[in-house]
Amino acid sequence: MPHAVGRSDKIAAILFGDPLSSPPSTDHSNKILWVPQLGYASAQALAISAQRMDGAAPVGAPVERRVEGGPGPSIIDLPDPGCWRLTLAWSGWTDTLDLEYVAPG
Repeated sequence: MPHAVGRSDKIAAILFGDPLSSPPSTDHSNKILWVPQLGYASAQALAISAQRMDGAAPVGAPVERRVEGGPGPSIIDLPDPGCWRLTLAWSGWTDTLDLEYVAPG
């Protein structure tokens, strides 16, 4: 199963919508299952700050997304194809990971 693990190993992104695409594909959604390393009982949202990157350089302005209820299933659409660095915050935890969004083809 395609996935990405946070740099601090606190969360994983299981990619059910593979490949992730921007704009969203017409034949599948950008479904991501967020799985935290530690179990928790919280209804706090998963806050996502996404920054498109070109190597180590940020491109454009960051965008914000939220997953109500905390880590779990989500549809995360981002405005442009490319490599996106996601900074994730939930229930007092934070982690960062990179996801690639492609142009649908």
